[in-house]
Amino acid sequence: MATLRTLDIPDELYAQLQELAKAENSSVEAQVIKILHQALQKIAEEQEKRKNVLKILEENRLRRESLRTDVEWPDSTALIREDRDR
Repeated sequence: MATLRTLDIPDELYAQLQELAKAENSSVEAQVIKILHQALQKIAEEQEKRKNVLKILEENRLRRESLRTDVEWPDSTALIREDRDR
């Protein structure tokens, strides 16, 4: 297992870690590892969601392009003017 070098942690933050460790009947080191693991897992999930969104957008773009036809649609401005002139 790798060792992370000693970090300068603010006293207030360390006290919170100690309280959390005591409440969960574990060590401060175990709590730091648990918190880091949860944070990294959340980041990985967010990245996966972004990839899925990009994949869906690309699939939609390809689908729209495949549905394109050479139909000549009338100008909406001309249609509105024609309607008003009636």
